[in-house]
Amino acid sequence: MNKIKSGIFGLNPLLDGGINENSATVVIGCSGAGKTTFATQFIRRGLESGQEGIFVSLDENKEQIIREAVEMGWKSIVDYIEDEHLVFIDASGLEFSTFIKKELPSFVADWKGANARISIDPLTPVMWAVTDRYEQRELIGFMLKETRKVGTVLATLEEHGTAGDLSGTETVIPMYLADSVIHLKSYLDSESGLQRKLKIVKCRNSRHSKMEHKYSIMKGLGLVVNPGGARTPPSRDVPTQVRKMLEENKGRIPSSVHQRLLEVLEELRDEDFMEMSPEDIIEEIITEYED
Repeated sequence: MNKIKSGIFGLNPLLDGGINENSATVVIGCSGAGKTTFATQFIRRGLESGQEGIFVSLDENKEQIIREAVEMGWKSIVDYIEDEHLVFIDASGLEFSTFIKKELPSFVADWKGANARISIDPLTPVMWAVTDRYEQRELIGFMLKETRKVGTVLATLEEHGTAGDLSGTETVIPMYLADSVIHLKSYLDSESGLQRKLKIVKCRNSRHSKMEHKYSIMKGLGLVVNPGGARTPPSRDVPTQVRKMLEENKGRIPSSVHQRLLEVLEELRDEDFMEMSPEDIIEEIITEYED
């Protein structure tokens, strides 16, 4: 799985190097959590690397997003737009079902294979546009599937109700359909004041941090995440132990399986063995293949 840099300082170590290329990530958070800032940082990082950027706004108009980006210190956004490296699709106020089914496919046909970065901000109006859950799933699924043909997608989603509760009807469908889900928790603590924490809920086909990490929103820098221990070089002591035990029990496992397991161990780290000891794993492997 190829990785691309997220543009969020401190986030890449938590995603084993970055966001999966040609995937769809949904960033969930309440108002003021930094979702739009996250989306613009993601686009900006791609532009800095020579990728084209597409910003699909389903809520705020183009001028508002540009103004907020400039206030956050990204003054060159205007230059990228003038040079046509960054394209805005202002779908705010449109009938979203019609936009997704009729206008989006023609746009995708023109941009297919461009390897661009696409930010969709936010998905919430699409969820509100229809009440039927099946139709909501079809619209969101179609939108993510089509935009992935253009490149790597990052969509935002409003969190309503109790902070941290992701079981609401507006979040479940996008979370299920997305390849990765990042939750921005922003809330007031009676003793500590404003608290901001980021958690990677899921990331298909990739390791990722299972912890909550504090983050800040800083003018000129945007979202900055404290990766904590994620920057510690990964250890391979446990895979080495398992490899040694496999060699010691080579005759008790089919040769083709033995070779496959050795290849698998090249990709594993200590953190992958959190639930079982090397001895237990070897015992279960041998038990599986013994007559």
